[in-house]
Amino acid sequence: MRRPVMLAALLVWAAAVTAVQPAESHLFSVQDMIAMDRISDPQVSSDGRHIVFVVSALDLAANKRRTDLYLVNADGTGMRRLTTHEASDSSPRWAPDGRSVYFLSTRSGSSQVWRLSLDGGEASPVTKLPLDVGAFLLSPDGAKLAVALDVFTDCTNLECTTKRLDEVAGRKATGVIYDELFIRHWDTWSDHRRSHWHVTAVNGGEVVDVMRGMDADGPSKPFGGAEEAAFTPDGKSLIFTAKNVGREDAWSTNYDLFAAPLNASAPPKNLTAANKAWDTQPVFSPDGKTLAYLAMAVPGYEADRYRIKLMAWPEGTTRTLADNWVLSPSSVVWSPDGKTIYAPTDSQGQKSLFAIDVAGGGMRTVVKEGTVDSPSPDAGRIIYSLDTLTAPAEIYSVKVDGTDAKPITHLNYAKVAAARMGKAEQFNFKGWNNETVFAYMVQPADFKAGKKYPVAFLIHGGPQSPMGNHFHYRWNPQAYAGAGYGVVVVEFHGTPGYSQAFTDSIQGDWGGKPLVDLQKGLAAAIEKYSWMDGDKVCALGASYGGYMINWIAGNWPDRFRCLVSHDGNIDERMAYFDTEELWFPEHDHMGTPWENPEGYEKQSPVNFVKNWKTPMLVIHSGKDYRVVETQGFGTFNALQRRGIPSRFLYFPDENHWVLKPANSVLWHETVLAWLDQWTKGTPTK
Repeated sequence: MRRPVMLAALLVWAAAVTAVQPAESHLFSVQDMIAMDRISDPQVSSDGRHIVFVVSALDLAANKRRTDLYLVNADGTGMRRLTTHEASDSSPRWAPDGRSVYFLSTRSGSSQVWRLSLDGGEASPVTKLPLDVGAFLLSPDGAKLAVALDVFTDCTNLECTTKRLDEVAGRKATGVIYDELFIRHWDTWSDHRRSHWHVTAVNGGEVVDVMRGMDADGPSKPFGGAEEAAFTPDGKSLIFTAKNVGREDAWSTNYDLFAAPLNASAPPKNLTAANKAWDTQPVFSPDGKTLAYLAMAVPGYEADRYRIKLMAWPEGTTRTLADNWVLSPSSVVWSPDGKTIYAPTDSQGQKSLFAIDVAGGGMRTVVKEGTVDSPSPDAGRIIYSLDTLTAPAEIYSVKVDGTDAKPITHLNYAKVAAARMGKAEQFNFKGWNNETVFAYMVQPADFKAGKKYPVAFLIHGGPQSPMGNHFHYRWNPQAYAGAGYGVVVVEFHGTPGYSQAFTDSIQGDWGGKPLVDLQKGLAAAIEKYSWMDGDKVCALGASYGGYMINWIAGNWPDRFRCLVSHDGNIDERMAYFDTEELWFPEHDHMGTPWENPEGYEKQSPVNFVKNWKTPMLVIHSGKDYRVVETQGFGTFNALQRRGIPSRFLYFPDENHWVLKPANSVLWHETVLAWLDQWTKGTPTK
């Protein structure tokens, strides 16, 4: 709706980049990608004058990234680095008076809450607990802290947990006994502890487990954080998200909101027991009279649409805001007057910022293009982070009506100016059943009209995980554009951001509609962009994208010069028995393998290995417990046994993602060498 305004803001950004254009520049590469400063978690002070945020910077010598806190005025002036300690500093939160910042740091040897005064001086520890703090909340009055600690649920104090950990460490036997799932999750083996919210006074004192007796995690694992909890307006209770389902943990998505008194005088009360699907992210209105949260409606489905729920507090009814909205917001935040809710939402290849009227449910687009995160409205403007396919995240400001968008930070301007990237463009075509499907094209850097270029065909994961208009740090199209490739990314059926029906349509059909969309999308791109060399195309994907590469190898075997399969399943039936979050295959394949064996068999690439012929690079990691390493081993075994040119890259220390800087460089160098070998005739090193 406000596309000209957003384009104007991007032109301002481009002009600023041009102003710092160096005398010499170079083609964008993986080294540029990992060198970018990654901005996250902007937090606006109560008076709206200052923003504290996190910057993740490359420490190449240590082969890791370090995080520090930065401060900038809301008008973009006066930016300065707040922390310089070699330890990790993150999760900044303002004190109510705006004169100090609380944050998490490992500078004491464990993760604890620290405080830094903006008047000067060194940071001081707020907590000195015997266990790591995983996340924290500061109460609105600044008097209390809620901290997430991993504890044994049958312990009544922290000393009990630490004593038991010491006993386990002192044993000669290393075996671990399990009676329930999870045995391991994402990249971590269970030690039988649960993350529980505890409350303590900021100035010290008793630490109270408000989840005492619950066999559940708060916040959720592996990715939940402070956004899953909130202090009540009266300061007497904590609202938090937890999945308290006992032995069904691995196949249930029944997360609920619970209310627990801070003194643990009563057990937590389930506020959303009637909903058997996902409830999360509680946020109170400024007047404390309404609790907003996100809720799904389909049990056992992690990609269902989030609805915005409004619960009259403390004992009122609940209603759905804008129930006819077909998109799924990722978070919600109230306007200062409580009349509007702002929500970043995947929308047709963007992650746009929407404003929803609380009274009537009417909505408008505030920021349309790019990927918006962490909106914070104040005094007629909204602070947020924004990135695109051609620019990493910076902090922006926009008026609440969507006008006057402008950047506040410029951390990466010089780095972006120094690296020549490819032009990005969104297009659409008629996909499965003649339905409109969207896609992105990225030109090779230093594009020259009249020249033919090979194509990197990137297939996103999920399958309900859009790539979108986003500066990705693992699958960045610019890494291929800088190496001389045109890039095509198809947002096939199953991708969020178009409608829930579009997302739901691939249940029981992983190899059907998405494959048709990919086939038609690639054909449409080559027809539309005459510079693409349709005879020199390689397809690449990870997770579901890796699965799709294995599927393509047997069901579209004559199309590509080469393939790259990263963390992809070859056998869907066996993958069910290997993985951890069982709700995912049970929903998407419509039951368990013994209830619906055909649902797994018809989706399984292993049944089409007899058709494989395309050279393939296989990549897998040892700490990937979502798609286990044996799936990669099996893929490589099949390729080798059939005599197909193939290579296997293995990372014993990475999980489902490749995160260490040196490993990222090796990954990209290996992948690009593979593409070069089969599309440019460059010998493999």
